[in-house]
Amino acid sequence: MRRRERDEELAELAALADGSLAADRRAALEAQVAASPELAAQLAVQQRAVALAQSAAAEVDAPASLRARIEAQQRPGRVSRPSRLVWIGGLAAASVAAVALGLVVGRSGSSGPGFHAALAATDLAPGASGDATLAKTDAGWRIDLDATGLPRRDGGLFYEAWLKNAAGTLVPIGTFNEGGEVTLWAGVSPKDFTTLTVTRERADGDQTSSGEKVLVGTVTAPG
Repeated sequence: MRRRERDEELAELAALADGSLAADRRAALEAQVAASPELAAQLAVQQRAVALAQSAAAEVDAPASLRARIEAQQRPGRVSRPSRLVWIGGLAAASVAAVALGLVVGRSGSSGPGFHAALAATDLAPGASGDATLAKTDAGWRIDLDATGLPRRDGGLFYEAWLKNAAGTLVPIGTFNEGGEVTLWAGVSPKDFTTLTVTRERADGDQTSSGEKVLVGTVTAPG
């Protein structure tokens, strides 16, 4: 499949996930998804990104202008543009970020020094390592993860990052297919959620963590 066709397919999956896909196209795409495990996996990632965007919007007191842009982006009937694929996730070899949050990148600066986490490998991924910086923006917490030594996962298999607080509550912050420079987003503060983990996951309809940790680290405050 040529890149242009791939981008159009992913854009339609994004629109299906957030409810903005035109009605005359929805039934046909849903049938394609039902017949293709790969498309089903990609749609699952889009749906997680939408849920993350909604969670972040609830946590952050966004400016009125930002809320207006987000609402306009999510109105039914809008045609997705390839640029919207900034939040498609690892399955499109792109950074994971929700649509609402992706609109802010480059428009809203971070405030104050960022938090940091050095991630160590577990027995499931010997030789892997990671380094993350967490910066507060108007949209929430932007997390830039640089992970190495993680084999690529495809065909409905992927990695997922999480933040955890002292009570053991896990909050998903994004998915990706392989290490390198990955952008994640969180609607909760690393001041309270101080453990950052990366797990191996599969598109099986279960939104909870698999518990298969490959990277683990503690978030430390600046200074």
